[in-house]
Amino acid sequence: MNKWHFVGRERELDALEKQYLLPESNLIPIYGRRRVGKSELILHFKGDRPGVYFVGKQAPTSLQIHEFLITAADALEMPLLGKTAIADWKTALSETVRAWTKPRKLILVLDEFQWSVEQDRSLPSVLQELWDREWQHTGKVMLIIAGSYVSFMEREVLGSKQPLGGRRTAQIQLQPFKFTESAKFHPGYSREDQARVYFITGGVPLYLLAFQENLSVAQNIRGTFLNEFAPLSREPEFLLREELQGLQKFQAVLDTLAAGRLSLRDIGKALGLDPRAITYQLGTLMDIGYVEREFPLTKRKPSPKDVRYSLKDALLRFWYRFVFPNLSRIRENPNAAFATLIAPQLEAFYGACFERLCREALAQLYLKEAAHASTQVGEYWNNKELQIDVVGIRSDNWIDLGECKWGAVTSAPALVSELEAKVEKYPNPTNATLGRMLFTRRPLQIEKSGLRHLSLEDMFGLFG
Repeated sequence: MNKWHFVGRERELDALEKQYLLPESNLIPIYGRRRVGKSELILHFKGDRPGVYFVGKQAPTSLQIHEFLITAADALEMPLLGKTAIADWKTALSETVRAWTKPRKLILVLDEFQWSVEQDRSLPSVLQELWDREWQHTGKVMLIIAGSYVSFMEREVLGSKQPLGGRRTAQIQLQPFKFTESAKFHPGYSREDQARVYFITGGVPLYLLAFQENLSVAQNIRGTFLNEFAPLSREPEFLLREELQGLQKFQAVLDTLAAGRLSLRDIGKALGLDPRAITYQLGTLMDIGYVEREFPLTKRKPSPKDVRYSLKDALLRFWYRFVFPNLSRIRENPNAAFATLIAPQLEAFYGACFERLCREALAQLYLKEAAHASTQVGEYWNNKELQIDVVGIRSDNWIDLGECKWGAVTSAPALVSELEAKVEKYPNPTNATLGRMLFTRRPLQIEKSGLRHLSLEDMFGLFG
């Protein structure tokens, strides 16, 4: 695939296009984790339309305003703007919009908004005043506010009690690509290899682009992660340094969670710390979307003691599982490290990732079938070694329970029996109907009434 070819995002582009064509002005927050493609989406949509694209940074406000004015002067071909001595955001923004007198709507983009606000906490209030008193009535401004810190955007931009609360005309929370969209980056790969790439990259565009289609997945892993000069070899550390201070304790938490889902007590024990000493790190990592809190899904209200934490971000799961703990061996001999430390464990890693894909697929199945019921999808476990990979609870008194198998299935009847044994042990206090589901990498011949089977290919079709 052409590295610079823009892929997907048709729904988001359509939403932006419809907003732009409205006679009214627009205020659109766009947010999502880093590397998910927010800037690329905005720039692709903007194209040759008139507009100012400004990226906030961790620099004094005076320098940011000066750069904004120079950027606006160049973009709008108004050199006097760049020579104007302006020291505050209100004047800089207001004068820029007033200077635009042409009939086409002006796109004004404030990207990495959190960094600009970090330097000047009054900026949201400034935008509120300009929007309320000037821009929203003119029909000549499309204001896009973009940010990578999800919790900040939800709290400071979308929050109902904040200056900009209730003023948005649309909003986009940009998510990583789903399985089918991710596969478009490597159309020549087999479906299984497309899934392997998805398991490692999590559908993040920048990471998908790092995998070259003329190399095998294994060759890409060696070249992309184990070569110290490669783009993703230290990517998680770069991400964390951009977002966090005091990296050491965050690193320790992530390294511990790479082993799998753990309770707060277990994480503290593994680190030799009082669990209360790591609640800040866990909360922050959840805020930026790298860690998630889980509980066994039943119709009962979960107990706090059942809560577990796991790595939500796919690349972090891979990197902290295989790269971070083996850095010395990798630097010494990358090929040997891959052959002895990584390759033997890859299929097990893919198997755990496949379970996540199966849960995504069930949620998508419910959407496709337009089930007239609210739904929850998760998994179930208890302290007696019972693990049910997929649980789908519907409000119409139906619960789907599923087993996932990435590896080879030697006996379909045995797999069905294994699922039945688990179904019998699942807590069902409301006496809901229990549906049975099997998810496998390759198609199976299964003849059992009341059981649904989805192969990897079937799941791929659900996301289309």
